[in-house]
Amino acid sequence: MSKELLIETRGAIEIVTLNRPEKLNTMSASLIAALDAYFRGLQERLDIRVIVLRGAGRAFCAGLDLTPGSWPSDPGEGGIQAGWKTQRAIATVMQLMRQCPQPIIALGQGAACGGGFSLLLSSDVRIAASSLKMNAAYIKIGLGGCDMGSSYFLPRLVGASVAAEYILTGKFMHADKALQCGLVSEVVAEDALLEKGLELAEEMLATSPMGLRLTKDALNRNIDAPSFEAALAIEDRQQVLLAQTEDFGEAKRAFAEKRAPVYKDR
Repeated sequence: MSKELLIETRGAIEIVTLNRPEKLNTMSASLIAALDAYFRGLQERLDIRVIVLRGAGRAFCAGLDLTPGSWPSDPGEGGIQAGWKTQRAIATVMQLMRQCPQPIIALGQGAACGGGFSLLLSSDVRIAASSLKMNAAYIKIGLGGCDMGSSYFLPRLVGASVAAEYILTGKFMHADKALQCGLVSEVVAEDALLEKGLELAEEMLATSPMGLRLTKDALNRNIDAPSFEAALAIEDRQQVLLAQTEDFGEAKRAFAEKRAPVYKDR
């Protein structure tokens, strides 16, 4: 794994840290490659059940690293081709975050701009420090405000009007506004971010392993469900499948015996 991405394993929880503090954790080609490899690999690592995502230093992620050499291109490669490669590399990370079976708890402080904003939006839960400020920065540099999933996630998370206000202007949304409109679950002191994230992760670990995975799957699918009936069909499928697991039987026994269940992911 790249030194730009630190991984700390604490039992079934992994703390994933963007580690370019001197660059405000901006996205370089090597950081994006490391994120791609990490989130892609989670499909096969079901012993890891919850991810806590954070940034080192005073910012979560200030967007794309525009320093020359941060995104090397092949000799003779056209500008459009090189731009497309960069665009797809970053967008693929957002897709992998949604596809991985583990819930992702993002901890945000300082700047979360452009692609950094999208990393937060692609996570399942967001906890903020009061210093957090986020924006769809792309429109500020002559591009469109809709990028890296912002036009998909933000309206679904905060509603069309608030999303349009921030995407059409590129202005910053601060932590208090994000809490007010439900984009973040809680605002805490910066030095309490990790503790809060781990507390929530531990609560998630109290669920059955397959139940947690299928719940993330159902939430993702039902955000785009074409009808109430379609959403119910996904929920029905999930519950019937989980009712056949050994862990469901263990949960019933534990409830009757007034003890914590011991899950085996079977």
